[in-house]
Amino acid sequence: MSTEQKVVLRYSTAFKLKVVEQIERGELTIAEARRIYDIRGGQTVQTWLAKHGKSHLISRVVRVQMKDETDRIKQLEAEKKKLESALAQAHVKNLFLEEVIRIGKEDFGIDLKKKFGSEPSNSSLRKKRPA
Repeated sequence: MSTEQKVVLRYSTAFKLKVVEQIERGELTIAEARRIYDIRGGQTVQTWLAKHGKSHLISRVVRVQMKDETDRIKQLEAEKKKLESALAQAHVKNLFLEEVIRIGKEDFGIDLKKKFGSEPSNSSLRKKRPA
């Protein structure tokens, strides 16, 4: 036999659960548990926590829903997608029309404010004479 022998310790499930419970309650830190109980493995306690602990449930969201709720969510998501597409198309159309107006002003001298502004033209004033 060699002068160095590896000692393999086996811990009972009850002992592991006790250590995990103390850590989860905040009574001990992992380092304190290793020191107090003389647990030598560097990852041993973390392995116990992953396997037997409840902390893995904290980061999960469990949602219970009825079948009709699932269908309604899918329906609303499809409707949202259609509305987003319609909004994008309206935005592109708006950009196009703004560019047409800009080109009309710059290239052809068309001023839509004069044609469609709030001030009435002289010709429309002539038509409204009292009888």
